[in-house]
Amino acid sequence: MIINPDSWQLLRLLQLTSPALPVGAYSYSEGIEYLCNIGIIQTETDLFDWLKRELSFGFIPNEAAIALRSHQAMMSNDITALNYWNNWLSATRESEEVRLASWQMGQSLIKLWWQLPDSQDDRLSIRESIRELLPTAKENAQGKGCNYAIAFGIVAASLGINASNTTVGYIYSWISNLVSAAVRSVPFGQTTGQQVIFKLSNDILSSSQLALKRLDNELEWCGWGVSLACANHETQYSRLFRS
Repeated sequence: MIINPDSWQLLRLLQLTSPALPVGAYSYSEGIEYLCNIGIIQTETDLFDWLKRELSFGFIPNEAAIALRSHQAMMSNDITALNYWNNWLSATRESEEVRLASWQMGQSLIKLWWQLPDSQDDRLSIRESIRELLPTAKENAQGKGCNYAIAFGIVAASLGINASNTTVGYIYSWISNLVSAAVRSVPFGQTTGQQVIFKLSNDILSSSQLALKRLDNELEWCGWGVSLACANHETQYSRLFRS
């Protein structure tokens, strides 16, 4: 049987961005729960506007750009670049909640990757070196961890997903998770959540293009609103999502 390479790549991308991926993304809201709790996000329009701004000016284009650099480093067997961008991303996380969430999800994705039969390739040296990016939970507390964007780029490259689809997939999975968090935090219906994602389609693709074009010295954002929401969520009295 002849398999279309594009269909194979699409299948792998769908698996990597699936809500069923056991990385714990559903446990985090990146401040959305706090924003819903204090009334900033209460309607479909509120959610749409917040996410649209984040896609243009927030941290997510940078995260996707880092996933792209991880993808490139994996393709060129460059463990030095992987370590550099992983440390860079850890240092730029504004709140402890976001940093620990990124480490936990990254660690879970790398562990899953090692157990996928199709992840076996001939880049044995870099695969062994990547073990250094997989700390124990105790080491997380000591300021070490593999960020999710880094893990996503590594796994996407290993599964044969190209750079463009890697950035689109990363941003889509981020949007999907935050919409799901909003649906669980306020009385939205699931249909409303899907309508928001559908209306953000052009913004998702535009954000992906920003990530693809962004140079190293252009990795900047304006995300103080999200930073404050995440910091406040850490001490919110009643929470559905992890802190």
